[in-house]
Amino acid sequence: TGSMSSECLGNLLRITLSAEYFEDKYLTFSAVDRFGTAWEIDETMASQCGYTVTYNYWGNAEFRASALSCHSQSEKDVFTVTIQIKASHTPDMKNAATHLKTATCRYSPWSPRELVCEKNYMEVSVRKEVPQIVPGFIQDGPEDWALAFPEAKAGGSSIWQIVFHQPEKKKALLVSDAWHAGYGLNTTDTRILLRIPHSAAQIQLVKAQGITFSAVRSSIFYKQRWMILMVDTAVACPVDGVDYVNKTITWTVPKYVQPLSAGATGFKDVLIEAGVDLHRLSAEQMVSRKYSLSNDLDSITIKIPIGAEGGYYKTSVSSGQHGTKYCISLFLEHQWEDNKWGLTKHTLIKEIETPFEHVELTMTNSKWLNTEFTEGTGENLMLTYFFSDTNLSARIMNVTLGVFLPDVELVNLTFEGATVTVLEAIRHGYLTWENRYANGSQTYTIQVPFDAASIKKEYTRDDIRTYTLNVTLDFIIRPTSETFTIPVITVSAVKDAVLPSARGFCDEKNLCLTIARGNVDPNWLLFISNQHLTPEAAQKHSYSLSDNGTHLAICVPFLSPHVDYEDIHSSGIMASLHLTLKDGVTPANRRDFSISCRFSPSQLMQCLPNGTVVITAVKLAGFSDVDISQLVLRDRQCKPILVTEKTATFKFNVNTCGTSRKFNSTTMTYENDVLYFRPGSDMPVYQLKCICWYAIKQTVDVQYESKNNPAPSIKPGYGSLALSLKLFKEKSFSNPYKESEYPVVKYLTEALYFEVELLQSEDVRLELNLKDCWATNSQSSASHPQWPIFSNGCENSEDSHRTIFHQVNFSPRVKFPQHLKRFEVRMFTFVQSTTLLQE
Repeated sequence: TGSMSSECLGNLLRITLSAEYFEDKYLTFSAVDRFGTAWEIDETMASQCGYTVTYNYWGNAEFRASALSCHSQSEKDVFTVTIQIKASHTPDMKNAATHLKTATCRYSPWSPRELVCEKNYMEVSVRKEVPQIVPGFIQDGPEDWALAFPEAKAGGSSIWQIVFHQPEKKKALLVSDAWHAGYGLNTTDTRILLRIPHSAAQIQLVKAQGITFSAVRSSIFYKQRWMILMVDTAVACPVDGVDYVNKTITWTVPKYVQPLSAGATGFKDVLIEAGVDLHRLSAEQMVSRKYSLSNDLDSITIKIPIGAEGGYYKTSVSSGQHGTKYCISLFLEHQWEDNKWGLTKHTLIKEIETPFEHVELTMTNSKWLNTEFTEGTGENLMLTYFFSDTNLSARIMNVTLGVFLPDVELVNLTFEGATVTVLEAIRHGYLTWENRYANGSQTYTIQVPFDAASIKKEYTRDDIRTYTLNVTLDFIIRPTSETFTIPVITVSAVKDAVLPSARGFCDEKNLCLTIARGNVDPNWLLFISNQHLTPEAAQKHSYSLSDNGTHLAICVPFLSPHVDYEDIHSSGIMASLHLTLKDGVTPANRRDFSISCRFSPSQLMQCLPNGTVVITAVKLAGFSDVDISQLVLRDRQCKPILVTEKTATFKFNVNTCGTSRKFNSTTMTYENDVLYFRPGSDMPVYQLKCICWYAIKQTVDVQYESKNNPAPSIKPGYGSLALSLKLFKEKSFSNPYKESEYPVVKYLTEALYFEVELLQSEDVRLELNLKDCWATNSQSSASHPQWPIFSNGCENSEDSHRTIFHQVNFSPRVKFPQHLKRFEVRMFTFVQSTTLLQE
């Protein structure tokens, strides 16, 4: 069906699984032997048996097998490999689909010694033959075989064994032991093979012209009766030798490396070929790609411009930053002849990856989406943000990001602290789509409506609001599964602000404002005289406050602590209410509203029929330094009975406090002044004139009949009052006992100071009166015996130490003296006859 393809690449077979079919699936590979048994391939088995599994940039999976792999079937110059692939959508491989692929390759001719440097193993195979003994045959030096020969002579008959040569010691292993240690050993009719994983313990690092090689010096021997067959199975593969200078990759490989050339002389190059991705390149192809291959006396050097055709860029991440790396799979085959081996073929596969290069991300505001590509290679190198214009008419923000390499995929979006998948983001108003171009590169577009909950809306100035998109995009890189994030913050200024507006009115006793909120910010807070006006604060001051989300309405009584009084004339009192909307994040004032109304002077004065006058003097806005508690009447002994922050209330009879009176034919006029004097001055700086008129002659038609009126009576009202009873430590009533100090120990005749307070109410018309108070011998108020402290508001005349009532005056703690009563009681104990009932 085209989902799998195979290639014969010399002594390697490659089977490719297309990403179109196998991408996003979990895969397992198994090698099928000649008996049909499938052997699942893990990393250890792959390096031991000559298999390599890789994933390329385009998402394709590659399976490579050596011609001499463990389960290949060889016949003369033909080898056949069968693999089984299982593909599943879940890591537990349930419901996996099974695929079989068989491929046959011809490889000829074989060199006497062949060396392969694969990604995960080193392999050496040599021709298995017994040479003739001829005159002048050059023997290996003693150092080559002396270490192995004693084991060969001492070994049992009919046995295969391997000896590893190391500078400090040697190690001999039976084939079975070497296999369990991870080495791959095999023989065919014509060859002996040793395969060594790159992680093997016997590997030594050797230097050749400054280049490091992984090398293993070993001998394999076979002993049977009188014959010993001993084979040199040394192998070496370069570890480094790659430099990155001037945007060029330089790979240097020394030609002759110990121990591959031990005991040999007369070296002669036979063939040097290079290529990419296991494909040989002709000289013309090398030139067209600007590759260079140089063959010096002792080394082979390949130079590749970074970004050249044949390689590819891939996305990478370093320290949370994303960038790119240029990758290329180079192939080098070196054949030479010497007087020891004849022809040696050395095949090297080198996966080269340039160092991480951070990609600078730039932000560009542009009307049209721009793209930049690296021409000629079909690969994308640039990675740039591009933002398209906001669609104001549709009230949509469009953001396009790119250009990304094909290995990048957008998976998640994070906004307001929550991370959601691309599909889940649709429910939050985020639409995303991928824009893919002919060369495989791509951009991502995000579309969000202005009204999405995660879009921050902020009023800035005049009629302009800013809409801020703050989202973090989570990307994944295939197939490495590395992740990186890109924060995207874009701001659009739109002329759509509707500012709050207000209208106001006053009735006989209240100042009212109704505010239409507009759309600038529902989080602006209402302040009155620099105090945040919450529903709780409004209830405390008996203000009417309602908010339906679009309109906010407030009514404040004329005599309230947050009302300002500007002037007083005979025509009335000018009062103002000022409200401020403040930013909920910063303390900045956003909008100010106020209403001013003139109220009748009768709001400040009551002339009662019985000759009592009640005056409420207000503090004017221009007299901030006036201490309102120091206001007096003409008779300076007459002081206010109630003081608040802005008002002082006087209560007096028209015949007291220096009140003057005048008569005319119809009325009697009483006058007094509320005054304020600065210390040491007799000139008032504040004067409020108060006048009461009473009619002298008045004719009223009254129809009546004589009858006995009933005696006056008081009708009680019923309701709930919150009261407190506290015991104080001294006569000043400033330090009450705390709950943790009870029980309090007192001795006979010591004084107890009690205070009873009416709580919560701020009604100045209420006065608290105590009717009955009694003591009991237990916590139950109904228990006996009982002793009256006072009855019907009077002290107990039978008490030897009578209750003493104390006057309550205005103080910072006492705003309503008429709401408190204080009295003093001497300690006593209950007795029955001559017996004390309690200490």
